[in-house]
Amino acid sequence: MEGPVSITRSMTMSIVFALACAPPASLAPDVRPLEAGSFADSVLSANVTLHGTLLVPAASRPPVVLIIAGSGPTDRDGNSPILPGKNNSLRYTVEALAERGIASLRYDKRGIGQSSTPLGNESDLRFDHFIDDAVAWGQKLRSDRRFSSVTVIGHSEGSLIAMLAAPRIPAAGVVSIAGTGFPASEVILRQIRAQFTPDQAAQVEAALQSVARGEAPGEVPPPLGAMLFRPSILPYLASWFRYDPRVVAGAVGAPLLVVQGTHDVQTLEEDARAIVAGNPGATLKLIPGMNHVLKQSPAGRLEQTAVYSDSTIAIDPTLVEAISSFVSKNRP
Repeated sequence: MEGPVSITRSMTMSIVFALACAPPASLAPDVRPLEAGSFADSVLSANVTLHGTLLVPAASRPPVVLIIAGSGPTDRDGNSPILPGKNNSLRYTVEALAERGIASLRYDKRGIGQSSTPLGNESDLRFDHFIDDAVAWGQKLRSDRRFSSVTVIGHSEGSLIAMLAAPRIPAAGVVSIAGTGFPASEVILRQIRAQFTPDQAAQVEAALQSVARGEAPGEVPPPLGAMLFRPSILPYLASWFRYDPRVVAGAVGAPLLVVQGTHDVQTLEEDARAIVAGNPGATLKLIPGMNHVLKQSPAGRLEQTAVYSDSTIAIDPTLVEAISSFVSKNRP
């Protein structure tokens, strides 16, 4: 929703900083290669039609990855209207995977891009809707016999959604990229403390605790109060705050790869290590120099700002190799 919810959610995280039609049942899907190309697709989830793009390599029964974008109005390609240009991070990632024989489905989340149909009252939205949407896509892919396996990949906020959706699909594996390792309320507070006064941070902390308990927040100074604690967004925040990524990681049940760039200024190495601590069987992959939009960049926050809007910069090849190896290792 390029309106209230999505803008609030994006500010929450940054303030602070088709399918080609399935072949007939009589046609064995592994007899001939798939037609290579990019196809439009859609799925119905809780009466909302979600739109996505399926990218298919010319291969027989390839594995397929389901890509879940991050917070706010981030679209299927990894771009956001609140940034001055495109980085195409998710698009470049799946295009590189296609070159390695891996199919992909990336989609616009409800309220974003082509999935921005009217969704009713903002106060009716819950974080669980995004989980249900990912499950709907994942189950659709898993039921399609053209694909040998489904791996769910979540970027940023999408990491938590991926880990929650995976057991319900069920997925062959999960990849968390730049995911937060702590409840959203703690992440918001961490970011607030980095950019606001101690008194303001204390007010926000008290408000966050109230929302997590399902209570109305106390007094919060503008503009933080209006951006973070508008009454209609409180039910959504409460539904989001109840998930602890460390606990969720422990219940994934499938192989888990946790990827983190060392130059990411939005999520940190400690986030990745927290997720792995919740699931000791997970694999941690730290990528030197990679930032939050999955590209090599300077370490400083200001120095790397331009990278967020530069589509001429390629995706980090180490990320592609890590995902490709993980998917291949965990396909049946």
